[in-house]
Amino acid sequence: MNQGKIVEYMDHGDFIIALCLQDDGSRLHLLTPTNREMNLSPKRAILISKASIHPQSPREELLRKLKNAEEARNRLKREVDVRELWELVKDEAESYSPEDLAQLCFGKEATDEHVSGLVRALFEDKLHFKMKDGRFLPNTEEKILKALEQVAEEASREEKLREGSRWLQGVLENRVVQEPPWKDEILKALADLALYGEESPSLKFGKELLQRCGITDIREARRVLVGLGLWSEDENLDLLRFDIRISFSDDQLRESEQICRAPIAQEAREDLRDLRVCTIDGPMTRDFDDALSLRVEGDKIHLGIHIADVAAVIEPDSLLDEEAAQRGTSLYLPRHQIPMIPLALSQEALSLKQGCDRPAISLLVVLDHEANLLESRFVPSLIRVEKQWTYDEVNQSLDREPLFGEMERLSRLLRQKRLIQGALVLSLPEIAVEVTPEGSIVLHKIEQDTPSRSMVAEFMILYNWLAARFCKEHQIPAIYRCQEGPSERLSPEESNYIYYVFKQRRKLSPLSIHTEPKPHSSLGVDMYTTVTSPIRRYYDLLVQRQIRNYLYRGAPLYDRQGLEKKRLLLDPLLKNIEGLTRNSTRYWIQKYLAQQIGERFPALVLDVTRNKYRVLLTDLLFVVEVKKENGQSLREGQEVVVRIRKSDPWEDFVKADIEGLRPNGQKPTGR
Repeated sequence: MNQGKIVEYMDHGDFIIALCLQDDGSRLHLLTPTNREMNLSPKRAILISKASIHPQSPREELLRKLKNAEEARNRLKREVDVRELWELVKDEAESYSPEDLAQLCFGKEATDEHVSGLVRALFEDKLHFKMKDGRFLPNTEEKILKALEQVAEEASREEKLREGSRWLQGVLENRVVQEPPWKDEILKALADLALYGEESPSLKFGKELLQRCGITDIREARRVLVGLGLWSEDENLDLLRFDIRISFSDDQLRESEQICRAPIAQEAREDLRDLRVCTIDGPMTRDFDDALSLRVEGDKIHLGIHIADVAAVIEPDSLLDEEAAQRGTSLYLPRHQIPMIPLALSQEALSLKQGCDRPAISLLVVLDHEANLLESRFVPSLIRVEKQWTYDEVNQSLDREPLFGEMERLSRLLRQKRLIQGALVLSLPEIAVEVTPEGSIVLHKIEQDTPSRSMVAEFMILYNWLAARFCKEHQIPAIYRCQEGPSERLSPEESNYIYYVFKQRRKLSPLSIHTEPKPHSSLGVDMYTTVTSPIRRYYDLLVQRQIRNYLYRGAPLYDRQGLEKKRLLLDPLLKNIEGLTRNSTRYWIQKYLAQQIGERFPALVLDVTRNKYRVLLTDLLFVVEVKKENGQSLREGQEVVVRIRKSDPWEDFVKADIEGLRPNGQKPTGR
């Protein structure tokens, strides 16, 4: 029985001393130095004295004895040199009772107070010994060093949190505060929070840092970084998340300059500079990688599709090639244009600029007047662009420029042949975002189904299709874009065209990339690759290398395994970039809508669910979700008027109301 004995136990990390007033076997009824009575499981007791105090003594006397015992134990604790004790026993592979260690410290006559002082010292030290089953085992030197490192790390972490939060608060309050030595580490932790949220590698540290500044929402990390001037309000976080490089290294730029200075290689090239070659692009395009020529000779049409020979100068595994592979594609964002290769090449030396001799890989096609293919061949060539046209200029010149009139007629026939083969025309306007130097947002709705754009697209499809067939026929490994047939074909006559396009797109099978040729359903071709944009897309450069190497050397550059290895690296990268581009457009449209609060927009109901509608703002081709109101009943495909209530691009959130059906042919106006 333990009645009358001093019991010691741990509570919230502190050693507690108490007197056992009663022991019923399953619990100890204790008196603490604060004159409080409590129950304790015997299992929680760390030490129980051998000596006893009469529990029936006056309460004041019991409390005085407890106080004296506490003071004696703490005094003896301070006499214990834990390190010296550890040095004494560290080489003995055995455990020790508290009494054994107390005798080593204080001698054979060690009392309950000595044992308690010893145990308290070891618990306070936490470093040299560990306790198991009531006995102490000396830790190894390696374990102690590791523990010391952890202690130092924790102390350093605490200092960083303390000084970092003090600095952050000062800066945010516009006070002059000395920068801590770990400023960069603190800012990186905040950036990680803003970029990755709950998945941040610095979540615990960054979260505590913000909390010490009185900020509980980790999403505020972005606002803090903007407030510090490190990020702009419109910082593209995806560029940071995916580590997209926006500049080139000095070595890469030097390699680019060497290529620019070098003359065109004296390889066997067909001189096509006598052809009337033109480019047709947008007004802001500077990286011209495709050009066209056409001449009619009797009952034959000679069509030339000329693609910049990028593979002639970007050597495999060179610095520029490795960088292009890391980028995967050129990026065209409202505030960033990030080329796949340096501008000196993409917009100058390789660009098919007017009046300049340029190497190309040309597809020379002979067709009859019904657009039936009679002959085709790929040739390394030398071309000179006669004139650069914009899409709008070509559209306006169709009636007075026989060349463009014939191109447009031919492209319509080629498209019709694809439609017969099951192709789907599902083009929608493109929303181009322009951010002026003053920060104003201008949205341009660019129609994609104009004669000039359709014409260029059709000829590029022809080039890519024939390139795929060329690769297959000559057993050249290539990267093929494939798509199985749609799950359902809808009729465009039954509904609004935009509604039809959105619905039909949902029925399409996903695109896939393979090194084996397969059909591409929505284009209506039996196989398809992409090779018409080698300045802008790395996949196109790879396929161009394959064709070019075969034309010059009779063999491809890469085998199938080599291409497959590159595909496995490129696919996830391009998916990230696709999402980045989509997110960027979405952000700027939402920012534009934030400036249009209260404005009405024409919209189209795409989906009806139990609690909400998904509607398309037709002027912006932007989908928003609208909560159903009581008594509101709309059908898919109906045209409505939507009023914008709130838009927050940082939170990717738009709130809108449906005001009613849109009168036929009328656009909503005003607020």
